[in-house]
Amino acid sequence: MDELLDAYIRYLTAEKNLSPYTLRNYRSDLTHFADYLESEGAGVLSVDRHGFRRYLARLRESGMVTASVARKVSTIRNFYRFLAREGTLAANPLAGVHAPRRERRLPAILTRDHLTALIEAADEETPRGLRDRAILELMYAAGARLSEVVGLDLRHLDLGERSLLVRGKGNKERIVLFGAPADTALRRYLKDGRPRLASGPGGRQPVTAEPALFLNRDGRRLSGRSIQQTVRRHALRAGLEQRVFPHLLRHSFATHLLDGGADLRVVQELLGHASASTTQIYTHVTEERQRQAYMDAYRNIPWRPRKARKT
Repeated sequence: MDELLDAYIRYLTAEKNLSPYTLRNYRSDLTHFADYLESEGAGVLSVDRHGFRRYLARLRESGMVTASVARKVSTIRNFYRFLAREGTLAANPLAGVHAPRRERRLPAILTRDHLTALIEAADEETPRGLRDRAILELMYAAGARLSEVVGLDLRHLDLGERSLLVRGKGNKERIVLFGAPADTALRRYLKDGRPRLASGPGGRQPVTAEPALFLNRDGRRLSGRSIQQTVRRHALRAGLEQRVFPHLLRHSFATHLLDGGADLRVVQELLGHASASTTQIYTHVTEERQRQAYMDAYRNIPWRPRKARKT
């Protein structure tokens, strides 16, 4: 199994250009399946549909959520498709096996008031404060993913056009736009914040020039973990009880655009979704919000009792 798994991971790395995090998940899922087969006295190359369904039943009995089971099904099925294509197996023994239907969960979002409170919590005039304000403004204004913000270089920013070139999933590039608040925050950061961060601790100039747009206190590229902590820290400062994380700003960006009447295809392009069906989930959020607003308003109507008709 180790040799087959290593060959598959090499293929995914070379052909699919997947992130290290995704590759780690694939390896973990396949190793878990191999351990199950070993416990059952079965071989990796002798799997059939019945044996695989017993594995799925074991996962459900353990209390694993549907989304995780579905991910494992997809990973393992693709692994056997690879083995069949490479000639290791005559055919894919799991062809036609379907993953359990995932429960549709609407993404959480922040209200406009909560977003304002979150962003305004980053009001410090220090280099780090200016950087944090620029990050929060940009993540919401552009709907950018955490990894896309981490990977931004100075050359990707066009203040004149208020646009960014970001590299999304599958290494695909796209142009994202941002408005006046993010433009103002970025200009302040670039003028008064980034030069001081680029000098490193104690004002020392780093040995090499760092191309990253967002820098840490050592003058190096800011990590994704640091941005996650930044978002949480300012959410606490804003007094938000809701759990706040970077992707929540992206969800809010998409939902607010659709609330404002933006075309679904436009939002799809801005988010970098390959399929409109992925973006469609945000229309359900909008519909649910409209339904809730209607019900709230309906409950608050000052009903008057009807007068009894005269007979």
